[in-house]
Amino acid sequence: MPHFPIVDTHLHLWDLTRLRYPWLASVPPINRNHLIADYRRACGPVAVAKMVFLQCDCDPVQAQAEADWVTEVAKVDPRIRGIVAWAPLEKGAAAAESVSKLAANPLVKGIRRLIQSEADVGFCLQPGFVHGVQALHAHGLSFDLCLNHRQLANTIKLVRQCPNVSFVLDHIAKPDIKAGLLDPWREELRELSRMENVWCKLSGLVTEADHAAWKATDLKPYIDHVVECFGFDRVMFGGDWPVSTLASDFPRWVTTLDEALKGSSPDELHRLYVRNAESFYRV
Repeated sequence: MPHFPIVDTHLHLWDLTRLRYPWLASVPPINRNHLIADYRRACGPVAVAKMVFLQCDCDPVQAQAEADWVTEVAKVDPRIRGIVAWAPLEKGAAAAESVSKLAANPLVKGIRRLIQSEADVGFCLQPGFVHGVQALHAHGLSFDLCLNHRQLANTIKLVRQCPNVSFVLDHIAKPDIKAGLLDPWREELRELSRMENVWCKLSGLVTEADHAAWKATDLKPYIDHVVECFGFDRVMFGGDWPVSTLASDFPRWVTTLDEALKGSSPDELHRLYVRNAESFYRV
């Protein structure tokens, strides 16, 4: 367990009385309210100094309302220092109004438009989407890449077209940890890491493993490879609560990661758990 308060770069919250999340119908264990008070309890002995809220894929017409709601929640718990909001980037120039309105909120640090849910593996290479991502730089916004490992090769092509945008890869591109799959994820991740405008979150690993029976040894090869590729200057911690509760409680994930990084210097750990997040998300 870290001996200092950490920054959680990947927090989800939802209130089903306010917003609609159609995808939750297929995930009964978490298809209920998950509010900031619940998160505080879930952290247990883990001291969290700051959090970044990640959009939760509510009904797209409510994306602005989600950002507005979390802005209000941040007044209750000011540890919420950043919001990564949803915007219809695939609309290209037509997304500008939505992005501009979101960017006017000082808590909004970036945009996430899920790639993982798109059946077309070439979705992220559509000209409109590429243009929408490229335009984020003008607003000072980063982009969270959320995809599965089958979409990683095309994501590399997207990033190459957006050299001025700061990217962070969520959930290490969701390799099939349950099946022990390493390739071609391993080499594609290395290729992505060669672009210095890309960072990577150590998050979401437990939900790609066997939910009921995963062991720390199942995750370690993936953790080691991420650190080898990105170094301690471009990795950051993410809790992915409450989605992570499908496979682990919050303290167990933190302890597992901390054990996997045993032997790292205090400075390296502080960068991973705190300073890199503060730098990337400007919190």
